[in-house]
Amino acid sequence: QMLWSKAVCRCPVLVLSLWFCVEAVPIAVDKTKLETPEQKLEDTGLHYDRYLREVIDFLEKDQHFREKLHNTDMEDIKQGKLAKELDFVGHHVRTKLDELKRQEVNRLRTLIKAKQDVEGGHEMNHKALLMQFEYMNHMNPHTFEVEDLDKLIKSATSDLENYDKDRHEEFKRYEMMKEHKRKEHMKNLDKEQRKDEEQHYEELRKKHANHPKINHPGSQDQLKEVWKESDGLDPNDFDPKTFFKLHDTNGDGYIDQQELEALFTKELEKMYSPNLEEDDMTEMEEERLRMREHVMNEVDTNKDRLVSLDEFLMSTNKKEFKEPDSWETLEQAPAYTDEEMKLFEEQLAQEESNLNQKNVELQKQKEELERQQEQLNAQKAELQQVTYIASTTRRQPTSTPYSPARLTCTLLAGPATFSVCGCVNLLVCVCACVCFHVHMCVN
Repeated sequence: QMLWSKAVCRCPVLVLSLWFCVEAVPIAVDKTKLETPEQKLEDTGLHYDRYLREVIDFLEKDQHFREKLHNTDMEDIKQGKLAKELDFVGHHVRTKLDELKRQEVNRLRTLIKAKQDVEGGHEMNHKALLMQFEYMNHMNPHTFEVEDLDKLIKSATSDLENYDKDRHEEFKRYEMMKEHKRKEHMKNLDKEQRKDEEQHYEELRKKHANHPKINHPGSQDQLKEVWKESDGLDPNDFDPKTFFKLHDTNGDGYIDQQELEALFTKELEKMYSPNLEEDDMTEMEEERLRMREHVMNEVDTNKDRLVSLDEFLMSTNKKEFKEPDSWETLEQAPAYTDEEMKLFEEQLAQEESNLNQKNVELQKQKEELERQQEQLNAQKAELQQVTYIASTTRRQPTSTPYSPARLTCTLLAGPATFSVCGCVNLLVCVCACVCFHVHMCVN
């Protein structure tokens, strides 16, 4: 996923700090004659994404704040100067922001309660846990203040800065896991099968590497190819200014991250196809990310993650635009080193060992529970037997002679083990026998 690439194109000034924004109508468009389709912001991947978008959406509805937003530069926004303008927004906006904050606090409390239930119901310090969420002032859970907006801006800026880095790390782990699984699979094969598998693996690598030349992202050759293949225009008529306007698809005067990544589709199609075994679509998205980062580093001079027309035209005058170096693709620049792979496998081995140990402990607990259940079942059966004999003895009428045969059957029906209850049962039977003989002698 992209970091709110849709949002990047909607409000250039706010993007300078948060790298997201809300929809702005291009100046050149007559709204009475043309209706632009509603654009939906993409998920930033932040756990407070919904809260973030709703706050920005309502702030943009205030005319005063909107004007300040468009006239404040990136550094002033980062320093909290824009947040102070919250004091001047309309009452209805402030009321809605208060409501949004209360809803978000309740959501966090619900999450904390769920965590408490999972961890066994131990007492938890809710205020201490709320401090983890640095994007709001947790000491005041009822109203949205200047400090809340300042914290939200700074947290979103910091989190989004690390988003691409986290994506690279995730991809590295993906590649190492893929290689680890391949090696584990090879271990289960015999010598002949292993040889065939290695040969097949090498063939796939060669097939993937056998692709047309990849143009340097953002170079004249690469843009001319887009001009020809995507735009259907003559490469000899290539005009940077016209190219910019063609690919500023939302007409806001900037090429955002999503619009920029769309320019690399033709290059990526040279290397990747979803229908070929040798091509990995996860690797394709990593390659797209690398291309976008490279162009942004070269062209985005003010580091607002937007390419303006001036920045774009300036980049086309550089020597690197017309005479670029060759582009190093993923197969030429592995995602991990041998040392990183070694550490990763050691980590996996340790995790597997911990899981095995836990499994042994659980197995022992299972066996102990089964043993205790058997004991309980035996005690239950013994108790039922004693209860049955006792109830049978009490039901015998005093006028009916108690025959020795019947007494013998009763004795034989007693428990086989000499538990305490069994001894009592036997004693009852013996007493009954003595009484029977006394009765017979008297008669």
